[in-house]
This record gives sequence, C-alpha cells and structure tokens, in this order.
Amino acid sequence: MIIDNLSGLDPTDVEADLCVIGAGAAGLAIARSFLGTSLRVCVVESGGLSGEHASQSLYEGDSVGEVPFDAASSRMRVFGGSCNLWGGGCIPFGRHDLGQRDWVPESGWPIGFEELQPWYERARAFCQIGDQELADGSFRSEVPRTPLPLDESKLTNHIFARSPILFGSAYRGEIERATNILILLHTNLIELDADASGQRILRARIGTLDGKRGSIRARHYVLACGGIENARLMLLSNSVIPEGLGNAHDLVGRYFMDHPSGRLGTVHTDQPHRLTRPYDRDLGKGSAPAFPEIGLSTHVQSERQMLNGRVHPFAVEGPIPNGIRALREFRAALRAAPKPDEGTLLEAQLCAAMRNGPSASDATVMTSDNLGTLMLRVGLGMGDIARAVMHKLTDKPTVRSSHVELVGYFEQAPNRHSRVTLGDELDAMGQRKVRVDWQLTPLDRYTYRHAAMLFGEELAQACNGRFEPEAWVVDGSTPQVHGTAHHLGTTRMSDDPTTGVVDRHCRVHGMDNLHIAGSSVFPTGGWAFPTFTIVALSMRLAEHLRGLLTDAASTGML
Repeated sequence: MIIDNLSGLDPTDVEADLCVIGAGAAGLAIARSFLGTSLRVCVVESGGLSGEHASQSLYEGDSVGEVPFDAASSRMRVFGGSCNLWGGGCIPFGRHDLGQRDWVPESGWPIGFEELQPWYERARAFCQIGDQELADGSFRSEVPRTPLPLDESKLTNHIFARSPILFGSAYRGEIERATNILILLHTNLIELDADASGQRILRARIGTLDGKRGSIRARHYVLACGGIENARLMLLSNSVIPEGLGNAHDLVGRYFMDHPSGRLGTVHTDQPHRLTRPYDRDLGKGSAPAFPEIGLSTHVQSERQMLNGRVHPFAVEGPIPNGIRALREFRAALRAAPKPDEGTLLEAQLCAAMRNGPSASDATVMTSDNLGTLMLRVGLGMGDIARAVMHKLTDKPTVRSSHVELVGYFEQAPNRHSRVTLGDELDAMGQRKVRVDWQLTPLDRYTYRHAAMLFGEELAQACNGRFEPEAWVVDGSTPQVHGTAHHLGTTRMSDDPTTGVVDRHCRVHGMDNLHIAGSSVFPTGGWAFPTFTIVALSMRLAEHLRGLLTDAASTGML
C-alpha cells in the first residue's frame, strides 16, 4: 500500500515490525524481500512519485572542502531515489577492492567477495540484468564489439551489465498491492528517538512539509537514505546522545568519499574510431546489455601503489556535413516535446548537474527553419546521408571524430577528515542542513596524475596516436575533478567499533535495533558503479533482519 501524506491525510502513529527510512535502491530492495511474509514493513519516503523542488530543497547544504560539492544537485528526493537518474551500470566489486592494501590506509572490508557472491547473484534478478555470469570485479558477458587488446599487466577490460529499469517504476505496482508493506510518501524523518541508554530506538518521529506530525514504532529500523543523508539523520537524532546516534567514537559522517572524475587529456590519432567504438554504449534500440570499460590492473595498482580507476574514451566529432546536420535538425523538429512538468524539469536539471564526461557528439543547434525548409535541406544533402549510411553498415561513426577525450573515474582513499557534518542553517522542516567537507589526500592526487599518464600513453599507443595530457596532470596543480554522485563511506563497516559505525551485518555498533543500508557502509569504494553492491548488501541485510524478526516472534520476544 502507498499513502501520500500530502493528500490531506494526517500521518497517524504506525506500528510495524520493520521501519525503513528511504525508498531508493536500498530501501526498495529490503522492502521487496518481505513481500508475501507475515512481517509488517513501513517505508518512509520524503519525496513523491516524481521530483519536486519543495522536497528537493531539503537536500541543500554547505560545501566547505577543497573540492566544491553541491549536496542538492547530486541526489534526488523521490520514490525510487537517485536511481531515477542512473545509467543502469551494474558491476561487482573485486577481491582486490574489498581486501586490505598496504598502501591504502584503513582499507579492507570485514567481508570478502565469497561472502558477497551469493547476494550478487540474487541482485541480478532485482536489477533485471539476466543471468550474467559473475567474475572477480566483472561479468563474463558477450559485448557488442571486441574491446582493445591491452597489456593486462597495466590495463584491463572490465565488463559491466546495464540494467534496463528504474526501480521505483518497476516495483511500484507490486508494492502497492502488498498487504504487509506500507509506503508513506512526502514523509520526513525528524528524529529517531532512543531510550535513556541510547542503545535502542523506541520510535521514529515523522512529519510533512505542511506541518503534520506522527510516529512509527517498530522492532527494527533501517536508515537507507544514501551516503550523505544517513549520516545527517544520525547526527540529527541527538536528543538522548548529544553527539548523535552511533557516534561514540566520532565516526559518523567521516570518511566521506565519491568517485572523483575529470578530463585527463586528448588522444590525437588518424584512427579515433579504433579507440572509441569498442566502448560506445549508445547503440540505439535493443542495445546490448553489457559493455566493456578500461580499468587499471590489480598488478599495476600494487606495483605503483595507486588507487583503482577507470577511463572512458569519448569521441568528439569533427565538422558535421550539411546533409547530416539537416537530418538531425529535422528529426529534432519532429520530436519537439510538449512543455515538461516540474518533475521532468527537475530531473533534467539534476542530470545536467551530474553529467559525467563530454557529450559523445557535437550538439546540433536548432534553427528557425520550418519543416518544409528542413526537408529541402535534407534532400540537398542526400549524398552526405548516403555516405553516413555506408559508414554505419561497416560499423564506423556517421561523422568522423576530430579527436578523443579521455575522462577518468577514480577510487578515493579513505580519509577521516573528509566528512559530513551539520551546518548552522535550517531547512523547511526546521532541521539543520548538511555541511560537506570533501577532501582529497596525497594518495588521491598521486593516483589521478600517474593513472592519467598511464591511461593516455597506453591508449594512444593502441590506436597509433599521441596523448596530450591536461595541464593539471603534468604541472602538479590540484587535480581538476568533480563528484559523480556516488556518495560513500560516512557510516563505514568494521568489526571494530573504534574504526567503523556498523558491524558486518550493518547493525550500528552499540545499538540493538538500528541498521544502515546503502553505500555509506562501504569502507572503500573501488571504481565500480555502487548500485549493484548496494542492492546485494541490502538483500543480505533483509535476510538477516527476517531471521531476527522471525526468531523473536517464535520465542515470543516481541
């Protein structure tokens, strides 16, 4: 059942076995794991079924770190979460990513690949990527074009699968029909109220932007609001413990990471398509479900003591023939869309803010020509169009590229000084806004510069080209990188409560019934798109909670 608390209903006091805060990938994966059971699940979602500026504004905050960071534009407050904007990339972490590395301080997960593997296998169905065979940090899948042969001691082709779904729309129907699952939309967590010892949550106090208030009493609670908001909500829940829940060792909000991304340089070559075509994901309708990405080998990471990273080659088109330009403008005119609603506009703004890498092609500028004039221009350019068709039949780009831009996406080293705290400003709910102090370490800077040169030189050699690095790569200045909306690490996992916020079962240390789902529990981030691992960990947590709740019911300990 789904109830929208902006529909005129007051949020009443809800009783449940499990209360999940957040209906993104993690929250929906957990809720769906309880479908058809006798256990009652209540999921609290601050947004609605589509994006809205009023709800989105609750994500606003300050950026005080050395790298600018916009907390409002790098996530989405809506049913289905920020995955309403995702590209569908799914790939498992590798053993190397999860293990302890001598040159990466505070690296190492308390769980390994073998423990995650069965949950990765279950996560394939949730992400609807078929029975892609798992490998160590990759899939064993056929790809549409043969990747470049690389020196595997330096670079590796990893295969990722692309999910075809948005979780909110894909699973909304079955959750609406479920009698044991309640979704509360436009409902914000105000505070998790703990008992006098601070070891057990008694209730979740909730409210709406128009002033309604209520509460949820449950046996167990899960925060599933992402790498920034999970930490913020724990810090805001400070009525009993002034420093916030689970924060006895001042770790909540620390070790904030993203996947820094930036332009590494340009490859000049007479054969640009040789470098870009194998990694082109824009294959039109019915495109392949799996694609290769170029990453650093585990050998070169160990040998040169670097963090992990990947690179994507983007083709930049040269001059566009008149016939092709006319055809593009004609198609754009035919596709002219009606005025978008608020949700569509907001999604477009967030997508633009989170854009990773240059456009794969030169944007066609619309003219004021009418359809008749455009049709005439298309007719006059039929020679250009015929040549483009022949190129397409031989799997070459319709417009020749002038050069190739390399964009890198990197792991970030764990750093306790990179953190999320509470600012001084209040949001529309009267709660302190978030403050993000995003920082890079010397290991980050070393990795990004050295990996840039390695990527550039190896890929230029593969296509008989020349690599021209960006200025920051060679002059020692601050790396020109930005976030990719992969927020990681603020409630990191560790068996030791002095080095982590949650244990291997994602339970908050020192608390009986509070758990955390999502990428905030990642001790390290690798380069892998995080959603697949988020889903796997969430399904693992759901199974653990089902066991706890079922055991308690069977023994009468409710």
